[in-house]
Amino acid sequence: MSKSKRPAGKAANTSAPSASADSFLIPAEYELDEALVDKLANLAVELATEDEASPDLPAKQRDLHRIITKSLRQQQDDVLYEALERARDQEAEAYPYLREKIEEAAETVFFSRNERSYEVNAFVIPMFVRTVGGLDAEQNFRDADAFTELTASIKEAQLESADAKVVLVSYAYHLDEIDAITYSHLEAMVRDAYAAMTDKKLTSTPAIDRSMSNWPANRFGAEDTAVELRFLLGFALKTADDPFYTIPKDEAAMDAYFAVRAQRFQAWSEKVVPLVQRCLVTDGRQFDVHFLYQDLFHGGKERGIAEYFMLQMMSELDHGLQESGVDAQRTHAIMGPVHTEGDVLLRVNIYNGETVVATAEKPLDGGGDLQIELDDTCDALLTMGVQSVALAEEFDAAGKAVNVQPYADGAVG
Repeated sequence: MSKSKRPAGKAANTSAPSASADSFLIPAEYELDEALVDKLANLAVELATEDEASPDLPAKQRDLHRIITKSLRQQQDDVLYEALERARDQEAEAYPYLREKIEEAAETVFFSRNERSYEVNAFVIPMFVRTVGGLDAEQNFRDADAFTELTASIKEAQLESADAKVVLVSYAYHLDEIDAITYSHLEAMVRDAYAAMTDKKLTSTPAIDRSMSNWPANRFGAEDTAVELRFLLGFALKTADDPFYTIPKDEAAMDAYFAVRAQRFQAWSEKVVPLVQRCLVTDGRQFDVHFLYQDLFHGGKERGIAEYFMLQMMSELDHGLQESGVDAQRTHAIMGPVHTEGDVLLRVNIYNGETVVATAEKPLDGGGDLQIELDDTCDALLTMGVQSVALAEEFDAAGKAVNVQPYADGAVG
């Protein structure tokens, strides 16, 4: 899954309408503004490599922000996604830099009201839901009282400021739906939320409404134990100077700040399980939920995706080992990238001697931290019982691991 590309909609449920199909239609006479794309990509390259002491830096940063925000407001997603691709081609550091700036502008929007500055951000809480038989769309958020309590719990647990306004969407988003939300769609959703939280009259939320389509068909049997990734989506309105959100600059104080927040989230996640169960299951079936972490939209989305693909990979490898009848204690693993038509996958082969007894692949996020991906995969393999892990420079077209070296945490420089 290439994260720089414009979301293509719901690949897992092609019969369902795309979450953004009616909001980002491009007229037949539409032509991509090539000059604007080049300017945005070039600015990203310059800023990603610019000396921080350069006197030109502030002006270039303002230009970049202006182009991004204008493209978001005009729903020119193609400009943003194409600029990301071109930035990637020109300079490795430019891609993650530009993606971070676009994501920030899409998920956090600033407003002025009564001479005060406010911001609204979109956040998600990824969760793995375990049920017998799988989740049923007909039971999705039917308990209004449980939903009200769940929304209130966010502030009660001090995950957001006591002075903030917080709303949740009464819906458990499937990964396909979250992944189909483009940058400009998300920015429009944030504006919807701001209007709803500040207008005394009942306000429509068209962008939020169209983010909810249909879950893919339930593929689990009535007696199957199902583990499914879902996302809670919310919005927080706060003053721009709310001290609750001030992150200390001192490294030790910063670590303590986030440690306390993690403790609050852990306490919240244990307390709200019965509420989430009432929101998702109405027929008393077996239910359990594992929350990952509350984060801004794109960070939470990537965390959920990374965990989802990791679990899928480990499940495939475990299945391969069981099919082969080989104990993990008698195996070793080699992991490395595979390049396929512009996308990069991480492949893991598990060997018994020279024989591959299990293999699996998962997408690599071009803008993510490769070191973290490899360390997490290595840890998961060792937890399975695999005796040793090595890193290949790549797997070639014939599937052969090239330039294999023993792997240790921090192996990628």
